[in-house]
Amino acid sequence: MPNPVSSANLAGHPIHPMLVLFPVAFFVGTFLCDLAFWFSGNALWATASVWMLGAGLVMAALAAVAGLIDFLGDARIREISDAWHHAIGNVLAVLISLANFYWHYRYGADGVVPVGLIMSLIVVLILLFTGWKGGELVFRHRVAVYDEPK
Repeated sequence: MPNPVSSANLAGHPIHPMLVLFPVAFFVGTFLCDLAFWFSGNALWATASVWMLGAGLVMAALAAVAGLIDFLGDARIREISDAWHHAIGNVLAVLISLANFYWHYRYGADGVVPVGLIMSLIVVLILLFTGWKGGELVFRHRVAVYDEPK
């Protein structure tokens, strides 16, 4: 039986793995900017965090659409517990990032330490978990991995 397929693909290449790197980079960048603000006190870093969060949320929405199409497109994917962990964790990370965006935007530099920094750290920790689960989907469950031609 062939491996579970990626329903959202471009010329046979799964779209979700192409897009997911962007929100991960932006959300990790948010954490790094929050750390830089904490150590320097320079408000530039607090402003950079808001921009990182905004860009991360936009890209997360795009990655989520592709991931949801894959998740719903092949019933075998929904039978894998790692797929559920990956999806639920990523939704949680986006919800926390949305709250973090509001917090940063509403309170500016005053909102970064400690609340913004803690939310950013939690998102990074969740992303480590969901990234691991995404790797499990590809490397153990062979989701979206094409079988070798015979």
